[in-house]
Amino acid sequence: MKQLELVQNTFQDDKIIDACSIFGIMDTIGTRFSGEDIVKAMALMHMRSNGLGGGFAIYGIYPEYAEQYAFHIMYTCQQGRDETELFLKNNFNVIYHEEIPTRQTAGITDPPSVWRYFLDVKDNGKVSEDDYIVSRIMEINTTIPDSFVFSSGKNMGVFKGVGYPEDIANYFCLDKYQGYLWTSHGRFPTNTRGWWGGTHPFSILDWTVVHNGEISSYGINRRYLEQFGYECTMQTDTEVIAYAIDLLVRKHHLPMNIVAKILAAPLWSSLERYPAEEQILLKTLRQVYGSLLLNGPFAVIIANTNEMIGLTDRIKLRPMIAATKENKLYLSSEESAIRLISPELDKVWYPAGGELVVGNLRHPPGKTLPESVGAQLIC
Repeated sequence: MKQLELVQNTFQDDKIIDACSIFGIMDTIGTRFSGEDIVKAMALMHMRSNGLGGGFAIYGIYPEYAEQYAFHIMYTCQQGRDETELFLKNNFNVIYHEEIPTRQTAGITDPPSVWRYFLDVKDNGKVSEDDYIVSRIMEINTTIPDSFVFSSGKNMGVFKGVGYPEDIANYFCLDKYQGYLWTSHGRFPTNTRGWWGGTHPFSILDWTVVHNGEISSYGINRRYLEQFGYECTMQTDTEVIAYAIDLLVRKHHLPMNIVAKILAAPLWSSLERYPAEEQILLKTLRQVYGSLLLNGPFAVIIANTNEMIGLTDRIKLRPMIAATKENKLYLSSEESAIRLISPELDKVWYPAGGELVVGNLRHPPGKTLPESVGAQLIC
């Protein structure tokens, strides 16, 4: 037996670097549904994580407070909560707040206190509401001890913690929520510790990111983002992806197909294969945004109010499978997880490295939609 182990693991390395599970479901006409299916899919991929992190992002869960920013904040002490609530009172109109309901779950131990706040921005007269929100989040996360804002969009929320995804779903009573877009993550941390704030999804405003892989460029990515006021406080490399997306799309007004060419830029050696005009564009992006290139293996699902997006690194060192069934778009680490909840699919494909898959909600939820509306796919 020992000889067999030597053949299978030449370097005697116990580190598993191809794990983590990611999964996303989007109803592209905005019909809300429960999280039962995504929890089943994540449970099937149980062995991809090790119990040190699980989480979900859900869109469409707060229709009664759809116009307010929904802050989810975790506290590790009462003083942190007291200081944070005073800060919120001084800087926002607090419409409603409560402790997020939970239930006792065997796999969850020593959880922090997690609260949600529905906020209106007071008239600041100087910056956009979104810029104001981001600035206040960074202020809380860097100046108030033991308080961490980990979700801040409108009509959406992140629920995450230390545990397997199915345990986190049970702990936060996610069976009581409905949304039109769900993403999830099962964590197998390799370079950073497992703690509640460092689990996925990572979020800023309505952007969320779940990630399988490692960002070896974290240092330079972080330093670049700090120039624009983003502070990385969650001690996990994936945090930089959420902030990079917010910077490039919201602040620099770049479309996602261009953002993909920044984060997963083609190799220099492959540029000559592109048309001349595209070569100029790719070289310019690399020169301007080279510090946001994501080095290392990754597969990510990025979501916002209107889209669910899949992207892998340029040589696809982490798996991603896409599928559609009627109005639903699925993204997953494994095809088996998709077929568990939707055995008969209209289309299944394996996107190439560095290419986007985009599911687009082309009309706001609740509006009358033409029957032909479906997923807009870029592949």
